[in-house]
Amino acid sequence: MGLKGDARTPVLIALILTMALVAMDTTILATAIPQVVGDLGEFNRVGWVFSIYLLAETVTIPIYGKLSDLHGRKPILLFGIVIFLIGSAASAAAWGMTALIVSRAVQGIGGAAISSTVNTIAGDIYTVEERGRIQGYLASVWGVSAVIAPALGGIFAQYLTWRWIFLVNIPLGIFAFILVARGLQESVTRREHRIDYAGALLILLAAGMFILGLLEGGSSWPWRSPQSLIIFSIAIAAAMALPAVERRAREPMLPPWVWRERRIAASAITSITAGMTVIGLSVYVPNWGQIVLGLAPVAAGFVLATMSITWPLTSSLSARLYLRIGFRDTALIGSLFALASGIGLSTLTANASVWQPVVYVGLMGVGMGLIFTPLMVGLQNTVGWQQRGTLTGALMYARFFGQSIGAAAFGAIANTMLERNSHQGEIMALHNSTHAIFLGVLVMAVITVAVLLNTPRHFPAYVEEVTEPISEQSKKFEQNQNSKNEGTKIQVHQTSDQDAPKTLEIE
Repeated sequence: MGLKGDARTPVLIALILTMALVAMDTTILATAIPQVVGDLGEFNRVGWVFSIYLLAETVTIPIYGKLSDLHGRKPILLFGIVIFLIGSAASAAAWGMTALIVSRAVQGIGGAAISSTVNTIAGDIYTVEERGRIQGYLASVWGVSAVIAPALGGIFAQYLTWRWIFLVNIPLGIFAFILVARGLQESVTRREHRIDYAGALLILLAAGMFILGLLEGGSSWPWRSPQSLIIFSIAIAAAMALPAVERRAREPMLPPWVWRERRIAASAITSITAGMTVIGLSVYVPNWGQIVLGLAPVAAGFVLATMSITWPLTSSLSARLYLRIGFRDTALIGSLFALASGIGLSTLTANASVWQPVVYVGLMGVGMGLIFTPLMVGLQNTVGWQQRGTLTGALMYARFFGQSIGAAAFGAIANTMLERNSHQGEIMALHNSTHAIFLGVLVMAVITVAVLLNTPRHFPAYVEEVTEPISEQSKKFEQNQNSKNEGTKIQVHQTSDQDAPKTLEIE
């Protein structure tokens, strides 16, 4: 079914727009840093402007996923948009580096609510057959943003002011808020809830301290310093305490069934390795293309842009494949494309022709499109409305967690290799350090293949007992599409969140 005349289209536009805000603000500030430092000073703290956004977003995603199951997707998404816009306005008005860092943290907290609920809402209002195409649209947001955001940030900084990087979010965010408020209507059967505050705190401590240690270790302080020891000890202690707390919680933030299910665990590991792969290529390929291959900045950006093109394209087409051969096997095929890409990248020399990285990076985009979308759609199809937010939040958390780990781990590898090869000159030192990153990408691809080979082939379909299947909801949406104020409705009756989803094994 086309988008024109579909009652869900205004909601989809809002989802794409809000996702774009989050994706753009991940990288848009990079090219404006000289102007930011010129205004605010404190160059030594610039890294925190990026790190705090990623940290705040990553550690709060699973909490929002659970809250959307308890209170509905709409209020969580609207809350996230408001908080993100408050953070944007505060960032634009920042009078010093500390104020900008705090404001970016607020942005990250709002961005987490958006990232967690956008994919969940897409899973709620579209059928399994439609979700591949819809996930393709959402994936394209990240791809396009990775290419145009740095350029847009540079334009604002050069011709206006870097503060417009944040101010432009406000009218776009308000428009998205209106579309969601008017277009998406949820009818949720309310019941008394007991928020799992202890679980939420432990999630924040475990993930936050671990990511903080990775981001700052080896740069702000040595890896073997007391600071690293304390931070990683807190992370380990919180992670060890979390399962016991969640087993006793009435409505746990991360229910035990999420940990026990092999498909979910394998998909989470795959999301982590894929997230590491994406961040490794996104950070190091453009610089390698410019310094080693001698490409112009635009040409070097195009090398990475091939992944941004092939990823959403294959994601959109993945439904045709996973409906024929299954979700796991489709993701496995994607992992083989990623493996071929990793092998190709690891063979690149300092004299490589430009077509080689273009092809290999493009293959990685094919792999990512065939990995992320089938696993997301397949797992969403195994649970009902009451668990879908928790599950989607867990997968998004794994992806962002992988990016955080990848940024820190690959950064440490690159810095070490640069130091070891400094005697060979700038070009060869940079090539050798980037080659080490490419080998790391290859290792991630091998792990992804191994994990998917050990994942059950069949994803069980959820047997809906208390709410009508999503396909029936979609039919009702279409029947109501000519009703001016009906919008997109979701009828939900909540049950116990402690119970694992009831499923039926299907081919």
